[in-house]
Amino acid sequence: MTIRKFSVALGLSAFMAFTATQALQAATPDDTFVIARNTADIINLDPAEVFEFTGGEIITNIYDRVMTFEPDDLTKLVGGTTESYTFSDDGKTITLKMRPGIVFHSGNPMTADDVAYSLQRVIKLKKTPSFIFTQFGWSADNVDKLVQAVDAETVKLTITEDLSPGLVLNALSAGVGSVVDKKLLMSHEKDGDMGYEWLKTHSAGSGPYSIKTWKANELIIMEAHEKDRHGAPAMKKVIMRHVAEASAQRLLLEKGDVDVAEDLTADQIKGLEGKAGVEIDTFPQSNVMYLASNQKHPILSKPKVQEAIRYAVDYEGLLGSVLDGTYKKHQSFWPSGMWASYDETPYSYDLAKSKKLLAEAGHEGGGFKLTIDTLNKSPFKEVAQSIQSSLKQLGIEGEIILSDGKTLWPKYRARKHELIIARWGPDYADPHSNADSFAHNPDNRDEAKLTGKLAWRNSWADESATKGAEAAAKETDAVKREAMYKDLQKNMQSASPYAVMFQLVGKIGRRDNVKNYIRGATFDQVFFRTVTK
Repeated sequence: MTIRKFSVALGLSAFMAFTATQALQAATPDDTFVIARNTADIINLDPAEVFEFTGGEIITNIYDRVMTFEPDDLTKLVGGTTESYTFSDDGKTITLKMRPGIVFHSGNPMTADDVAYSLQRVIKLKKTPSFIFTQFGWSADNVDKLVQAVDAETVKLTITEDLSPGLVLNALSAGVGSVVDKKLLMSHEKDGDMGYEWLKTHSAGSGPYSIKTWKANELIIMEAHEKDRHGAPAMKKVIMRHVAEASAQRLLLEKGDVDVAEDLTADQIKGLEGKAGVEIDTFPQSNVMYLASNQKHPILSKPKVQEAIRYAVDYEGLLGSVLDGTYKKHQSFWPSGMWASYDETPYSYDLAKSKKLLAEAGHEGGGFKLTIDTLNKSPFKEVAQSIQSSLKQLGIEGEIILSDGKTLWPKYRARKHELIIARWGPDYADPHSNADSFAHNPDNRDEAKLTGKLAWRNSWADESATKGAEAAAKETDAVKREAMYKDLQKNMQSASPYAVMFQLVGKIGRRDNVKNYIRGATFDQVFFRTVTK
């Protein structure tokens, strides 16, 4: 694999002045925040479609959302574009009052019409994360009636399904709850696409930053929004540089060419410990790494084969090597440390038990082949190699297929994989976010295309799991609801196509002059506007 040498030449004339300054200062400019990250998972930057980790981090800093979490208290859900809200007595109608004075990057004032349009647009475009709102009973046919701007400052939302009000508010804090500039998008509309083609590579938000430049697999440049509702950010520019290899990220951080390195592996983090000018930050993360099997496969669909694979993962060995300090053992779909998490870890590495289970399933000695899809980056490829080695000892030939996100995720969403190693983070801070994806599959037909649901992607439709997820979503008693989610997680540990293996322990490298870079538990709780130097 070729490693692009960013410290020598970026290949972008627009960036030459910046790199020349770096050479003289051996540091990034005081008003510029530079991040090294593997950005290959970005598909586009339209918040109605963004469903990947890097894209989620970016749109958080570009758009205001209907509901949100602020960096001063990441445990408390608050209004974003919403100043206040009220529920009807039956919990089916929410009236949102707008926060006054929000201004888009274009200079257009935000109104209730922008909020209604943004939510309607998610449903009508029907991209992968739209299921977060379709669960409210919204469809392309009814959303204009169910989501309405009552006046310039008021939006009325009607929920036709029986859902916990807390779940609804949490869902409105997801990335698809981002509010876009209707007037600007309409000026870029082509053939009724609601500005979709244009917004793939541009921005139409009101958040602290706007997109100036995006060069796929090279860099993203963001500029500060001086009229952000929180005040003008201290960093006038944020530059995210695509650096695929952790070793290259470490070198750039040590030299002072970047302020933060986000994808450091365990060995690179150890190598930075004690280095002058560099600090290592640790923060809670809600991302889980899992191994999933496509239930269309005639062998992987057998429960005892699935159980055998769970015992073929060298959990402790991986945590003691490639994942050292960056992940912890976790085996349920909702992450540890969050409300309603189930933290029991019943599986360990036991090839003897795996062999016994395979024999009981009619596959003594293995004798079959499997493909293992995963991302072409650490630690996923190393985890894949470990599992490949275990399968070989069971008589199973595993072929590893490494891809970037642009290739892997469409393949996964088309149900074309056999085994896949991937990572999942909640779209919003409610256990239904993961239960709806891992457990809920009301329509397993290929043409249903429930691409945002991992259960559908893996061709797994279990009536008990689907009904369990639906019942927990409707429950209004918090104690009962918590117990329902814990029971669902426990049952799915041994009866599902997943082997949830690890939970991310967030660690980044940071130059010690950079302060207030705040990251929360979910993948998109990342804040650039708070950064100072």
